[in-house]
Amino acid sequence: MNILKERILQEAVVLGEDVLKVSSFLNHQIDPDFMAELGKEIAQRFEGEKITKILTVEASGIPIALATGMAMHVPVIFAKKHSTSNVSGSAYRTIVYSFTHNTEYTVLVESDYLDAGDRVLIVDDFLANGRSIYGLLELLEEAGAQPVGIAVAIEKGFQSGGRELRAEGYRVESLVIIDRMDEDEIVFRDGNYDEDEDDE
Repeated sequence: MNILKERILQEAVVLGEDVLKVSSFLNHQIDPDFMAELGKEIAQRFEGEKITKILTVEASGIPIALATGMAMHVPVIFAKKHSTSNVSGSAYRTIVYSFTHNTEYTVLVESDYLDAGDRVLIVDDFLANGRSIYGLLELLEEAGAQPVGIAVAIEKGFQSGGRELRAEGYRVESLVIIDRMDEDEIVFRDGNYDEDEDDE
């Protein structure tokens, strides 16, 4: 997706070998019009899939998930990282690892909001090692809901998450895939496939 690549090249900052800071437009300060374009692109890619819910995890996945939900006209659920006083009744829970914060969280979704008949699209801002995505998949399995696919704004192709998820048969749509990055250069992959696959 060219507009996302351009924005990354203009504003993103590479911090170390595997951290990309996109706080100025994607996951701290939010550009609403730009986010709406990302949501429309994801909605277009999954057109016709009869998606009934979108699932993400707080907090940085919420803006792009909401933009996608608005484009698809379906509800958006975010898995909470903390049980609060307004969580009542039963809930689905799992443990996810946050790459950014280098810690584990127990995340939850109240069972009222996920049904066995739901066809769910998982949406997040980044895909690196895939730990958050696998946690959300566990929540869907517990609820008996069907994961239709996974959509992310930025996939770090040099980390294993996307490759592992695709190998397990999940449909993963990344708006951009970064093959390598350092302080001097960010290299994007052409296409939405693994390096060792034939581009057919």
